[in-house]
Amino acid sequence: MLKKSLLIAIVMFFSVLPLAAQQLEVGMEAPDFELKDQLSIPYKLSQFRGIAPVIIYFYPKAATPGCTKQACGIRDNYNSFIENNVYVLGISVDDKESIEKFANDNEIWFPLLSDADKKVSKAYGVLNEKGVASRVTFIIDKDRKIAKIMRDINIDTHAEDVLKYALTLK
Repeated sequence: MLKKSLLIAIVMFFSVLPLAAQQLEVGMEAPDFELKDQLSIPYKLSQFRGIAPVIIYFYPKAATPGCTKQACGIRDNYNSFIENNVYVLGISVDDKESIEKFANDNEIWFPLLSDADKKVSKAYGVLNEKGVASRVTFIIDKDRKIAKIMRDINIDTHAEDVLKYALTLK
């Protein structure tokens, strides 16, 4: 009886876990989402399907030193992304106003998306115990499959590293 009760409890526990709790892996289809950027322009991951690779980088908090350095590295290399038809989307759980100020203060014109309700961060498994996104980058191929997951980010070379990998997907 005890074993049966334990088994039922385990099954019930795992059945109520959201799909987002599953660890995403290379080769899986990247979860679609729709979020607005610093200019209130909506972006869907699915809009890039069949068009180009997409770099989705999650960052903890706008205007912090590491996140600023990472975003400015992409900004400084952004022409290379555009010339090579690679899209970049930065995502944090900051509200739109914080992201807008961050983008304006640092002259960041690529899309920084607000995931204030944290649904996308949860779906990608990057929401940490502090309630912010961990610094994780997903490189998504043209078929919306996860080609690479980078959890150990070097913010000094992040832009170059992700572009170099994305170019192998062409």
